Amino acid sequence: MTTCRPRTFGAVFILAFALAGTALAAPKTYKLPDETATLKPGSEPGFEAAKNNCTACHSVDYINYQPSRKGQAFWDAEVQKMIKVYKAPIDEKDAKAIAEYLGQTY
Repeated sequence: MTTCRPRTFGAVFILAFALAGTALAAPKTYKLPDETATLKPGSEPGFEAAKNNCTACHSVDYINYQPSRKGQAFWDAEVQKMIKVYKAPIDEKDAKAIAEYLGQTY
């Protein structure tokens, strides 16, 4: 006759529970709404740099929702925040062009 020690039983129970939970967890998918906002036409190369860099991480709505007429210093700070805080991989040449485009256009 074999007996199951309490420690062994507990370990088996935890393992079985973990495996069952993993098997029951199905991947989730989400359908996001289509993008409706577009970048305002503006100077080159800033427009292209913004399209290629900014929209890789967020929608144009994020730009549209920023306070209007804040000026160049505001947009310089916003672009630098994206680079330094959020680690956006934007090179310095593009960062300058993006900030100038946003400052002039928004």
